[in-house]
Amino acid sequence: MKKVFLSVIMTLIFGGGQSVNAQTSQQVSVRVKTQKSVMRDRLRIKFVAVEDSRCPQDTNCIWAGNAKVTIKLTNRQGKSETFDLNTNLDAKAVKFGGYEITLGNVNPYPRSNIRINPNGYTASFTVRKL
Repeated sequence: MKKVFLSVIMTLIFGGGQSVNAQTSQQVSVRVKTQKSVMRDRLRIKFVAVEDSRCPQDTNCIWAGNAKVTIKLTNRQGKSETFDLNTNLDAKAVKFGGYEITLGNVNPYPRSNIRINPNGYTASFTVRKL
């Protein structure tokens, strides 16, 4: 019984003072021509446009192609900048206002027999506090 009591006391003394770290990264998906707030409304990501030259998944190509996503980032003070991010070319990530924004997936992925509606794209991003 003394050992259990001593363990509880030691945990409270040495382990109880730990603080919870603030959220340092967040995943977000944004539909083209829309925007979302991330990191507790400290940053807005607007998915402005996409240029998709990726090789359709049901064909064979010499090059895998690339999807270029244009985004507009706005910080809490209203400062905005526009950036291009790519799936297979540089740049895949950008730094803005104390955050790093990295492009993940761009969906839907092209197929040879389906024409994608330009307004039907969604891009995923990872936002990390620097």
